[in-house]
Amino acid sequence: MGRIIFYEDRNFQGRSYDCSSDCSDLGMHLSRCNSCRVENGCFVVYDRSNFMGNQIFLRRGEYSDVLRMGSMMSMGTMGMATMETIRSCRMIPMYRGQFRMRIYERENFGGQMHEVMEDCESLQDRYRMSDCQSCNVMDGHWLMFEQPNYRGRMMYLRPGEYRTMRDISNVMRFSSIRRITDVC
Repeated sequence: MGRIIFYEDRNFQGRSYDCSSDCSDLGMHLSRCNSCRVENGCFVVYDRSNFMGNQIFLRRGEYSDVLRMGSMMSMGTMGMATMETIRSCRMIPMYRGQFRMRIYERENFGGQMHEVMEDCESLQDRYRMSDCQSCNVMDGHWLMFEQPNYRGRMMYLRPGEYRTMRDISNVMRFSSIRRITDVC
């Protein structure tokens, strides 16, 4: 079971909110969120309510300053979004099965299609796709990045159909894909 503790101020100060599941609006519990501590599991945090806006993937660890989280990849985060505060979070469930998704060059599952079952550092190099505009996640949980080699802003995908990436992310183009394995 995952557990994350959010704090109003930097360096784990001020009021706190303990969370073990998805939370679509942290504003119901705290006036702002400027630091957090992941006790167990993995989470994706968002800079807007209802799981919208920029996203950062967090593993177990301490994150003393939200403004610096996007540049702390070596400390367990993935994604390079700039955040002023955290407004919502999604717990990523433990998953140990197969990973499988279909990626499409165009919206509404159009254009070139490829089935992906492992990490891909560059869609351009591996599949000759300059972009991925829709996908169908059949198995597993995934992160899609705007730049090759898992860099830049990212988007979390759980099983389901994504007819257009535009509606769910600030990222307009995706260039690499990574599975979320049992590290959570």
